[in-house]
Amino acid sequence: MGGGGKAEKARRSSARVRLWVARASTVLLWTCVVHLAAYRELWAPSVLTRWPGCLTKPHGVQLRSEAVATADGGQREAARSMALQPKRIYKNNGYLMVSCNGGLNQMRAAICDMVTIARYLNVTLIVPELDKASFWADPSDFQDIFDVDYFIASLRDEVRILRLLPPRLKRRAEMGFLHSMPPISWSDISYYHHQILPLIRKYKVLHLNRTDARLANNGLPVEIQKLRCRVNYNALRFTPEIENLGRRLVQALHRNGPFVVLHLRYEMDMLAFSGCTHGCSKMEAEELTKMRYAYPWWKEKVIDSDAKRKDGLCPLTPEETALVLQALGIERSYQIYIAAGEIYGGQRRMAALTSAYPNVVRKETLLPSDLSLFQNHSSQMAALDYMVSLESDIFIPTYDGNMAKVVEGHRRYLGFKKTVLLDRRLIVELVDQYRNGTLSWADFSSSVKASHTSRMGEPSTRQAIPDKPKEEEYFYANPHECLHQPDDLSALWYPQYNTPHGRPFRIQNHSTLRQGWQGLYFRVHWQ
Repeated sequence: MGGGGKAEKARRSSARVRLWVARASTVLLWTCVVHLAAYRELWAPSVLTRWPGCLTKPHGVQLRSEAVATADGGQREAARSMALQPKRIYKNNGYLMVSCNGGLNQMRAAICDMVTIARYLNVTLIVPELDKASFWADPSDFQDIFDVDYFIASLRDEVRILRLLPPRLKRRAEMGFLHSMPPISWSDISYYHHQILPLIRKYKVLHLNRTDARLANNGLPVEIQKLRCRVNYNALRFTPEIENLGRRLVQALHRNGPFVVLHLRYEMDMLAFSGCTHGCSKMEAEELTKMRYAYPWWKEKVIDSDAKRKDGLCPLTPEETALVLQALGIERSYQIYIAAGEIYGGQRRMAALTSAYPNVVRKETLLPSDLSLFQNHSSQMAALDYMVSLESDIFIPTYDGNMAKVVEGHRRYLGFKKTVLLDRRLIVELVDQYRNGTLSWADFSSSVKASHTSRMGEPSTRQAIPDKPKEEEYFYANPHECLHQPDDLSALWYPQYNTPHGRPFRIQNHSTLRQGWQGLYFRVHWQ
């Protein structure tokens, strides 16, 4: 009996140990599962997001889990393609949703601002929603234009970005429990700390709409300005499809030598919006006026076109643009790439330009069969023009819209590539004098050249106008806090292109031409 009692005690002790080990193992296993579930949106293995059971919710949520698994795979692929910084760890104050408005470059700047705001408020940003209801009516989502996985992964050391709200908060938003508002324009970061952050903490999720021009140009800490640049020039990469086709466009242009990108803002919507009808027939002027009245959010209705033109507030006409290019010394043999939509008046209005420059091209003429997937997607088409504009030997916008400004700043960032910023007020005065015979061609040309010697995108400090943010220089046109100021600005050297001569070339900077205007204003020197 004594021996039997000892054996029974040993068996009971062994059973208790096994039960303790089983319980401890169960607790450890569920702890791991809970942690995996908490982080699965970025890092969970696909088996956990697809396997039916406790991590899969009913009523179609499994489909979302599979979509998340696919997105996670894309993020891991993006992670493998770059040297990732460690994730920034911070206490999350809530979630920020944003809806961007306007065209591609207006939305691009807004995205940069909203990422920066999210980072300095310590909140989680949901991938921005793009405008589908404006004049352009483009159905493209963020991932149709930008590489969303690269965008998320490349900024992980600054801010946490998710494709979608977590399920519980997403359901609340879909039921209408979402606080939405437009932020105040041109606000500094203190506005977001004192006015916006308390709302995020209160509602957990805040939706900001109309996000263009909501962060100030000036008066911000340098680290904020540099983060805006990092998002713009690094994180916002176009999709592989857009990138590949953009590179093919550039290669096709380089095969035929130097080319100028002309951002010719003479489209119907721009003329209707601005009220500029110079050179239009009476019937065309009436058509443009009707269009302006058809859009209630275009506030200005009664516009004096002649007065506006004389103030330099109208885009140059194709005829005026042809005279300016010739006056600047752009060679007739140069390719002129038109980065714009359909020109109002068609071939009739383009006749003066195509007569002066027979090598006028567009993306539709260079690669006509490859653009079918991009038709009726104005933002994706604009992305192609953006890529070509960055790579051009000279970029000339005829109006200072959002694309002109953002491309100008990006070309500064790439090494102060030549960008001719036309003085429209002076140009229309000179054009009128030349046409009425009071100014000779020689005087007209020399005046145009002389007036633009310091308007070519050279290094400069951004102009700030206290209390008048709309009138001061736009941050994205001249982000001088982010730019490397070169020591020698006498010449800008460009990469070797597949030119007819097969040799690299440089375009001489304006500062070396101030002694005289012999030959080309944009002299191309072949090695």
